[in-house]
Amino acid sequence: MIDTFLQIVKENWGWRKQIVNLAVFDLKKKARGAALGWVWFLIKPAIYIGCFWFALSVGLRSGHSAASGAPYILWLSAGIVPWFFMSDMLNSGCNAMKSYPYLVNKIKFPLSGISTICTSATMIVHLILMVALMIGYFACGMNFDLYLLQLPVIIVLMFLFWDIFSIFFSPLSALSKDVANLMKAFSTPLFWLSGVLFDIQSVNVQWIQTLMLFNPVTFFT
Repeated sequence: MIDTFLQIVKENWGWRKQIVNLAVFDLKKKARGAALGWVWFLIKPAIYIGCFWFALSVGLRSGHSAASGAPYILWLSAGIVPWFFMSDMLNSGCNAMKSYPYLVNKIKFPLSGISTICTSATMIVHLILMVALMIGYFACGMNFDLYLLQLPVIIVLMFLFWDIFSIFFSPLSALSKDVANLMKAFSTPLFWLSGVLFDIQSVNVQWIQTLMLFNPVTFFT
């Protein structure tokens, strides 16, 4: 297993320039033909967050300030922004092999690198959203906190975890549609049974809290 891991790291490092170029090209392809271009990567999350904020804070009146005194919409955004990345990885990451068939069949390219292309493209969008989130953080009058120094570490861990997830599951998904369907089925419980919309410490049953900590979405949010 260690030898396989080292081989994957070696392949990705050796092809790093091609992987980054293909990741950027993939994003340009998605933005091509739209008048607003890359702005759509921000518009969709903003609408998504706005709807959740209205439903939970205004409609159901369950919104509240976080323990730190932050506005609820800021606390909510801090959970949903990483969820966008993980949601994309559950779908596009799982289908990475199907998305780049020419790299599998026609070009000499490491198969593990295909997953890294998908993860890198998704991470670029995530970093853009993180910049927007930090602008909102300071615009809300929040002060610099030492906990913010954890962000780079968390982002790197999130990239590695979901890249390994894609490397493992995308070949299986290419062989059977059941794998992709299973990931789609799991995306809903992973979202709702995590700390995206609520603080898991508010759950009074201790064993349920402990069980929820095994949810990778909970860990990263």
